[in-house]
Amino acid sequence: MAKIRTRYAPSPTGRMHVGNLRTALYAYLIAKHEGGDFLLRIEDTDQERFVEGATEIIYRTLEETGLIHDEGPDKDGGCGPYVQSERQASGIYLEYAKKLIDKGEAYYCFCTQERLDSLKKTVNGEEIMTYDKHCLHLSKEEVEANLAAGMPYVIRQNNPTEGTTTFHDDIYGDITVDNSELDDMVLIKSDGYPTYNFANVVDDHLMSITHVVRGNEYLSSSPKYNRLYDAFGWEVPVYVHCPLITDEFHKKLSKRSGHSSFEDLIDQGFVAEAVVNYVALLGWSPVDNQEIFSLEELVKAFDYHNISKSPAVFDVTKLKWMNGEYLKTMDFDRFFAMAEPYIRQTIKKDLDLKKIANMIKTRIEIFPDIAEQIDFFDALPEYDVAMYTHKKMKTNAETSLEVLGEVLPILEAQEDYSNDALYAALAKYVEEKGCKTGFVMWPIRTAVSGKQMTPAGATEIMDVLGKDESLARIRKGIELLSK
Repeated sequence: MAKIRTRYAPSPTGRMHVGNLRTALYAYLIAKHEGGDFLLRIEDTDQERFVEGATEIIYRTLEETGLIHDEGPDKDGGCGPYVQSERQASGIYLEYAKKLIDKGEAYYCFCTQERLDSLKKTVNGEEIMTYDKHCLHLSKEEVEANLAAGMPYVIRQNNPTEGTTTFHDDIYGDITVDNSELDDMVLIKSDGYPTYNFANVVDDHLMSITHVVRGNEYLSSSPKYNRLYDAFGWEVPVYVHCPLITDEFHKKLSKRSGHSSFEDLIDQGFVAEAVVNYVALLGWSPVDNQEIFSLEELVKAFDYHNISKSPAVFDVTKLKWMNGEYLKTMDFDRFFAMAEPYIRQTIKKDLDLKKIANMIKTRIEIFPDIAEQIDFFDALPEYDVAMYTHKKMKTNAETSLEVLGEVLPILEAQEDYSNDALYAALAKYVEEKGCKTGFVMWPIRTAVSGKQMTPAGATEIMDVLGKDESLARIRKGIELLSK
């Protein structure tokens, strides 16, 4: 079998949508699973949708996700150029369109916009235009005269109107369509640029692409692609159409959802590896139900035949859980480098930020969760003394006031405010009092944090706050409880 070659062919129109990232990922995994090549091709022939800086976003996203291409605009593997506008400038597409004209598989169309508008009709509330092959019947002399006169033209595919066309997709199986449904799609536009559909077919063939991965919205166009391959006498690639990605309301994941692009997710505090892992599972199921995968593990495990036909729901709650799992196992230095900006936004005091980061590492799912976990370090919040009452710890306002009053002189006399030394001093008090540890630690933790939930215990918190601030907060607790 020929070496597997897949490609990711994005248009530079802005941030990389989650669906496009999945297409790139699946194309990468199909190639790498078989030791093949993964190509990057920039499809910039739609000049109206081109966004400045979008090409750089494509490169940056592929690098951050680890989807490193073997060939592309920056790595010529002998199939260049890898940018469609550069290929167009060399005349490739017009040359191949003219070959189809010579075979009777395409034709020049000189119809004006006015005439095309007259062919429009409304079907199920949607306006569609089916071309009536008007220009197919022009004589060779009429065509040459129009071209010589400089009349604007497009080149259209000449599709049959009777019979059927069948194509095979490795996920959806054989799909047959009536040829009456195949419009004579435009191959070369009036500005001389190829349409996306035509350029795709020509480029995929010339770059020896064996497997084409794309969203299932392209299923309806596939018969036209196949007719082009057949017209040229080229081998049809293996088609792998991926299911739709929807939001939690089962609507197509749109830019308005707030988490539709890779960069949106990174901005929201997710890490690249978790996003890649999660996106891999949007439509593909591993055989053993494993959920956490490194990219290397995905390459080994990925079998595209296990891609589903059913729409995949983008579940932000599940992604957050997965992201939390990645943060738990992340190297601490890397975690701190990523968490530090979020910590500094919340804490303005000169505290040991690494100790704080260590407390929250296993307790957050995304970086923006940090603020509500640690804000009490910067300033003691207003709190209700009802928090001192805890059924399980057997504490209430009276017992808490008693404990805080008794530990205050111990903590005032304590010089070493490290976690271990503080714990030892309080453990001694617990033993002498003959009570449970929680009976003592709950009121202290409440006093020094002013919060029901904290990322660490009382002594760890005091270790970070230091002696003066810890004592000030305990005195404040005594004052509140004394009222």
